[in-house]
Amino acid sequence: MRNKFDRQLQILDEQLIHMGELCESAIANATKALSDGSMEQAKAVINADAEIDEMEKDIEKLCLKLLLQQQPVAKDLRRISAALKMITDMERIGDQTADIAEIVISANTEESVDIKDIGRMASVVSKMVRDSVTSYVQKDLELARQVMLEDDKVDRLFDDIREEMVNYIAINKGQRGSRIVDLIMVTKYLERIGAHGIPEACRERGAVVNGRPVVCVGQCLIYRV
Repeated sequence: MRNKFDRQLQILDEQLIHMGELCESAIANATKALSDGSMEQAKAVINADAEIDEMEKDIEKLCLKLLLQQQPVAKDLRRISAALKMITDMERIGDQTADIAEIVISANTEESVDIKDIGRMASVVSKMVRDSVTSYVQKDLELARQVMLEDDKVDRLFDDIREEMVNYIAINKGQRGSRIVDLIMVTKYLERIGAHGIPEACRERGAVVNGRPVVCVGQCLIYRV
């Protein structure tokens, strides 16, 4: 019975990794659609959001099946509960990449955009998503800590980009103001994606590290004694 349960937990981990990979691809593709002014790629991102939604449903079904059939306790129960919360965050990440794609479509222009700083921000949040899922699957406390530190970097990038764009509007007396506002919204969505990575990393507390379960207090992971 335990062997079957362990195999089902392994399947859960594999599905979480796949959902995380879908989110990473969505972030990269949404950013590229913005930089290239590609309507087709933006539409593909919106379609990919539907696949992420389906993954959420599939993983939710598996988690509920495990809860009902296996009636897990202690660390197994925490592990499954954490997975349920993680997929909610990843589903929201999919929604926010779709929101970025909608901005590309509503701008109705194939003009390319120099978004080097936004691209850096997208790379950071994409890595946060990957490392968050990895920290859960591998029960890696140190990696979870690193993800939380990366969120500070995302916040700084957001503040820097927003200030730069606001100054641009002021200097140019509102020229291209609506386009700049769109880019500010994109950075806000990326900042929110990074914030969703934090709970995923914090939920590593459901694992046992060095024989002790871990809890999250604010942004600090500590051992539960």
